[in-house]
Amino acid sequence: MKIIDFSKQSSIINHLMMEVRDCEIQKDRLRFRRNMERLGEIIAYEISKTLSYKPMEVTTSLGKLIVPVLEEQPVIATILRAGLPFHQGMLNVFDHADNAFISAYRSYQKSGDFDIHVEYVSSPQLEGRTLIICDPMLATGASMALTCNELFHTHGKPKHIHVASVIASTEGVEFMKKKMPSNNTTFWTAAIDEDLTAKAYIVPGLGDAGDLAYGSKEDLR
Repeated sequence: MKIIDFSKQSSIINHLMMEVRDCEIQKDRLRFRRNMERLGEIIAYEISKTLSYKPMEVTTSLGKLIVPVLEEQPVIATILRAGLPFHQGMLNVFDHADNAFISAYRSYQKSGDFDIHVEYVSSPQLEGRTLIICDPMLATGASMALTCNELFHTHGKPKHIHVASVIASTEGVEFMKKKMPSNNTTFWTAAIDEDLTAKAYIVPGLGDAGDLAYGSKEDLR
């Protein structure tokens, strides 16, 4: 699995990461959502450089020319709800892409352990296509692996998988290396943090991306 970590590069991504991590700036939900969207746009642009293009003739008011256009549209998938702003940023770039949505959640036990459950999947056919699956926080990697397994089992195997996150943990990256196909998976992230809490929150991370974007939730499970 190829890994691209933008924190190792000189990029405006690092300035946006400062803002989404800052607990004072986070209080502005609109700004937080927009920054997550902007991160999605930039990472989508970087992914676009790896895709296949074909020549297309375009007629202007003064003549004709050949320009390279995408050979095929990718499928952009996201895990609800935290992934929505990040996904929108991707969609701003790949505005003709097909989309997939997955509802997954953690079910905690008294011991502090948790299971991952997938409740809902809506996706087009994936067989032989390029899949971009975006989730802002890759903690243990279990949700992402389960989601991918569910997608591939029900909708076919993509020819290439791009996994995109805003922040990943070292543990999550190592888990993904073991679970994802090594020959056709590229992992893109704005940062990799070292630690996880007992409840599998990334440290230093940024907190709960869903709550920061949309407000706290009542968990009745």
